[in-house]
Amino acid sequence: MILSKEDYLYYLEADRLALGRNKIRFSDKLIRWVSPDYIWAFQRLLRKTEYYRNVKNKGVINKLIYLFLRLKYKELSVKLGFTIPENVFGPGLAIVHYGTIVVNQNVKVGANCRIHVGTNIGASGGTNKAPQIGDNVYIAPGAKIFGDIRIPNNCAIGANSVVTKSFEEEGMMIAGIPAKIIKPIAIEQIIKHIEPNSVSRS
Repeated sequence: MILSKEDYLYYLEADRLALGRNKIRFSDKLIRWVSPDYIWAFQRLLRKTEYYRNVKNKGVINKLIYLFLRLKYKELSVKLGFTIPENVFGPGLAIVHYGTIVVNQNVKVGANCRIHVGTNIGASGGTNKAPQIGDNVYIAPGAKIFGDIRIPNNCAIGANSVVTKSFEEEGMMIAGIPAKIIKPIAIEQIIKHIEPNSVSRS
């Protein structure tokens, strides 16, 4: 969660690296105006909204700025098909494509999540408890992850999988309906910006 300006800048840089975007130069601003990079704009707006909610939350002016950012964030969310609440994803988020992504507000996801379209992460069984997902997790297109469950670090969720139970072992491919462990994986081969030496082996 962003709790300071330093956190805010760190999250922005981690997201930029995860998305593989170059630092914006003056010449890039004209290109972005003609051909906007909506996903990167969405993620920047997400982080700025989180910053104003969590840190810059005092004073009338800051509260008005936060409400304005919330409005812009909602507009862009609807345009792209994303339902992603604030303060869910850790640094290094990479939304890969436009398209429907629905995430419950009680979900918590660690650093370096790479997420595809058609994903739904939510509560189930009439409770407010939602998945808690670790660091360095790849979520393939169409994955459904529900309930009071835990996904450990360094895992990949296969395309169209339905995950309704917790897993404990790190570094695994989890896939199927219902989902089960398929095989061990090296997550840095899937989430390319992760440094191999930074991935812990259980």
